Amino acid sequence: MTDTKRGWLIPAGLLALSFVPVLAGAIRVSELTGGADITPDNARFFAQPVPVLLHIVAVTVYSVLGAFQFAPGFRRRRPAWHRAAGRVLVPCGLVAALTGLWMTLFAELPPGDAGLLTGFRLVFGSAMAVSLALGLAAILRRDVARHRAWMTRGYALGMGAGTQAVTQSLWLAATGATPGEVTRALLLGASWVINLAVAEWVIRRRSPRSGRP
Repeated sequence: MTDTKRGWLIPAGLLALSFVPVLAGAIRVSELTGGADITPDNARFFAQPVPVLLHIVAVTVYSVLGAFQFAPGFRRRRPAWHRAAGRVLVPCGLVAALTGLWMTLFAELPPGDAGLLTGFRLVFGSAMAVSLALGLAAILRRDVARHRAWMTRGYALGMGAGTQAVTQSLWLAATGATPGEVTRALLLGASWVINLAVAEWVIRRRSPRSGRP
């Protein structure tokens, strides 16, 4: 396999990981804007549609566009594109994180989402916003290494929903049962931790001290 093809494996994997949440978001947008019937399952979204729509649009742009920032050859050949995309990604990421926090704090939560899961969402949503802010501050100081590190962490946290679809599917396949409230919260929380662990591995792998580019 050529280096060019290998360079596209990571973006392709990230796009695949984002497929389920992006598709679910598109269905929700269609529901909110297409005059769907209000049911007990979707009434909370119709009660406060603006933050929901902002969150879905921001997450979709952030996850899809952000995947291409991890194609090293493409990024090197088109530095202007990388910078232009970054100017879109930072606001979208912040909107995604802040609307997620807003909905966690002020929107009606479905049964089972309170307690431990709420705590996880507040911690990791805040961490995503802070990571993006630190990444932006770093590039304004021309500190490229720290910029890449913090933006990688922010993207990993933003991709939590994709990994959550995987962890819950694996649980269902292994046990044949829907997870209970605490188990579900732990599975969702573990997804953010997994993403952060992968991000830290990537950051250290490309550190100058590692001997790798």
